[in-house]
Amino acid sequence: MEILRFSLSGKSAFFKKPDVNTYYYFTYGNIHKVALLGIFGAILGYGGYTQMKGFEREKKQHELTESYPEFYEKLRTLQLSILPKKENGCISKKVQIFNNSVGYASKEQGGNLVVKEQWLENPEWEICLLINSEEAKRIKEAICGRKCIYYPYLGKNDHPASIDEIIVEEARRCEFDIGRLDCFSPEEFITIADLDFDEKEELALFGSFQYKEALPYELDGLTNLYQLKNFLYTDEVVNVKNKEVYELSDGKKILFY
Repeated sequence: MEILRFSLSGKSAFFKKPDVNTYYYFTYGNIHKVALLGIFGAILGYGGYTQMKGFEREKKQHELTESYPEFYEKLRTLQLSILPKKENGCISKKVQIFNNSVGYASKEQGGNLVVKEQWLENPEWEICLLINSEEAKRIKEAICGRKCIYYPYLGKNDHPASIDEIIVEEARRCEFDIGRLDCFSPEEFITIADLDFDEKEELALFGSFQYKEALPYELDGLTNLYQLKNFLYTDEVVNVKNKEVYELSDGKKILFY
């Protein structure tokens, strides 16, 4: 098997949280799996939420059967890993205020809507994709050939995405007892290793930070709402539970989910 690696970045990004209040629309602090699948779907030309067929919507409403957007239906089994490039995984945020004056955005006089959104500033990640399926191979060929059907963006079409530093390398599994991971990991797969001070000093494995966030992991089949998992990114020593760990050519260690 192979691993496709590339840098994903932009001047800004907005991964909207559905739990917003009256005044602001908030963003998740990092890209998540569903958004990344959406980027891959755009590259391959798959439909999204707005392209879901009318009869599928009606069927879902009346019979409560599972139905997904095309991109998610085709790509949800992909194995991904997201490596932050910003220090400690923290990306700065800033609230942007602008007008939506298309005329039908607001019922107020003039039809103008004042929008306040929280944007990520200069986000950047390294993305790894395990090439273990036909869809993964199609994504690899498209990205390596720098071809796309729809232009990829970071959460919203106001935020174009840049894909650079493309590498394809052999997937190398490694023995992993305890150590550091360089990617976001679902907390159900890892635990902070219980080492005393002397063990940490002997192994030079002192950590300095833990970044935790509940991020979308999958879509609910009936509602298409986000299902969240708690993710952890840390330089602490961790144990991995029943997951294979891969070592990249530059020594970084990751797991796929």
